Amino acid sequence: MITDSQIERWLREDLGHHDVTNQVPGETTGRLLATEAGVAAGIDPAARVFEYLGASVTDRLESGTSVDPGDELLAVSGSTRAVLRGERVAVNLVGHASGVATRTREAVDRASEAAADVRIAATRKTTPGLRGLEKRAVVAGGGDTHRLDLSHMVMVKDNHVAELGLEGAIEHVADRVSFATKIEAEVERPVDAPTAAAAGADVVLLDNMDPETVRSALETLSEAGHEDVLTEASGGITLESVAEYAATGVDVVSMGSLTHSAPSLDLSFRTGG
Repeated sequence: MITDSQIERWLREDLGHHDVTNQVPGETTGRLLATEAGVAAGIDPAARVFEYLGASVTDRLESGTSVDPGDELLAVSGSTRAVLRGERVAVNLVGHASGVATRTREAVDRASEAAADVRIAATRKTTPGLRGLEKRAVVAGGGDTHRLDLSHMVMVKDNHVAELGLEGAIEHVADRVSFATKIEAEVERPVDAPTAAAAGADVVLLDNMDPETVRSALETLSEAGHEDVLTEASGGITLESVAEYAATGVDVVSMGSLTHSAPSLDLSFRTGG
């Protein structure tokens, strides 16, 4: 949910204390257009920005819609001042979110060619203050949000293992977690994967392994009788390598680059006419 306080922060950052640029009289219309192909996202937050300023949203695309150059994503009408004041914030939100959605769709498409059932997931490597926008954009592109925050799932990582040991760390969180919350454990060697599963991990994260090592970890899990545990590959996976990881048989491939490295989709905002 986009709150008024979020919108106010976005606008305050852009407008400052004395906006002379947009002191333009009269009424106008505006259209947000794609100038390159991609996947639309961030439409609802952009619409809320214009509505907060008193402009009316007259048409909008659904997030997740594929667009080509010239396609209209959003149309607004209202006072010229309101439309112009909302323009840059709206364009930035939609451009960034659509870039995330576009990269996610490409990753999903490449992975699904190798393995139809694999999930492509995001990570917590998001922009502070924009996690909701970016995670929704991942969903618009066909991806999985992964955990939304630290309360969504417990993840035992290398620093926890360094303090408590792998089994000790899993047992430590298992004593404190709700029955409704899953535990994921990160391992860096195939031999540790069945240890994590036997200690109570619901998901075993195969971290920074190349595809062959991921296959070895999956075989080790199966040989130990843990073939039903969910598995995730993560760490430095790119658009170029995602299909190779998907083909290993892992359940989830997570990619921080979906959010931290996606280029914005190029857009244009036109008034009048």
